[in-house]
Amino acid sequence: MMNATPHVGQNSPDDAFLQLVYGAVCGPFGEETDAAEIAIELGVPLTETTAALTELTALGLLRNGPNQGWVAISPHEAVSRVIGPLEHEMHTRRLQIERARRRMMSFASTFDTHARGGGGQIELIEDLADVRRTIAELSARAKREILTAQPGGGRREDVLVEAAPRDYDTLRRGVTMRMLYQHTARSSLGTQSYVEQVTRLGAQVRTLDDQFMRFLVFDRECAVFAVPQSQDAAVLVRDPYVVDFITDVYERMWLTAVPFTVDADTQPEITHDVKEAIIRLLTAGLTDAAVARRLGMSVRTCRRHVAEIMAALGAESRFQAGYLLAVHE
Repeated sequence: MMNATPHVGQNSPDDAFLQLVYGAVCGPFGEETDAAEIAIELGVPLTETTAALTELTALGLLRNGPNQGWVAISPHEAVSRVIGPLEHEMHTRRLQIERARRRMMSFASTFDTHARGGGGQIELIEDLADVRRTIAELSARAKREILTAQPGGGRREDVLVEAAPRDYDTLRRGVTMRMLYQHTARSSLGTQSYVEQVTRLGAQVRTLDDQFMRFLVFDRECAVFAVPQSQDAAVLVRDPYVVDFITDVYERMWLTAVPFTVDADTQPEITHDVKEAIIRLLTAGLTDAAVARRLGMSVRTCRRHVAEIMAALGAESRFQAGYLLAVHE
């Protein structure tokens, strides 16, 4: 008889104990195992064994047999059954984001026509100092929530120096803040330090692999977003229908974003996501410069990732890499 002591008092059994229970269930294909038999075999309480069986079932590694026992399922089959639908959902979300982006940009012609005479509903701010002053005023007046979307990788030091004290004060007043960055922002030490501080004060921060529009939403009543081809200008929108639409776009992006934790252990997964985005964009025919701009990284970093991807595929050219990627999909 084996003796195994799970961590009593924790919310769920640890992986070492789960491995023991899973091993006890594994046997001839399709054969059921009773919880009491496993408890006796492992020399542990029945309640702990049942908790482990429930956890393994939730993971998709076990199923209930017709005789009320448990039957082991191959991890390969479990991954396909459990992870497959999640991957499909993420793909669907990305398509929704793309459709929302295209729909949002369909407002561009309306903006071009009315921005300079919007009667207060739409205001073009052409000076950077005025833009920063407007954002500071709106942040000071915010009572409930501020949503921010900041693409382009790590934020510049001068921007953080200007924004950090204002954001700290806003959070201390009890205003909820959510922030979106691109994955590449995680490699910026300045952005990491800023994220660590605002997170301690209650902000939520997530990242996405792909490019998105730069904008802020204040109390879901007004929004400020960047003007394409201008680093100094911004547009202030108070029209409730447009603000609702921008907010809806933000919520869709937020659902597919990954929490930004200042932890080195999360970097490998994010790097994998970035490389998948590079593969997707290269396959679509974008140049290195275009890919780098869209993912918020330098061209040099982008080319290094491309070289790593080609080496992993054993490809001697980008054409061959594209072919190999298409074959493996």
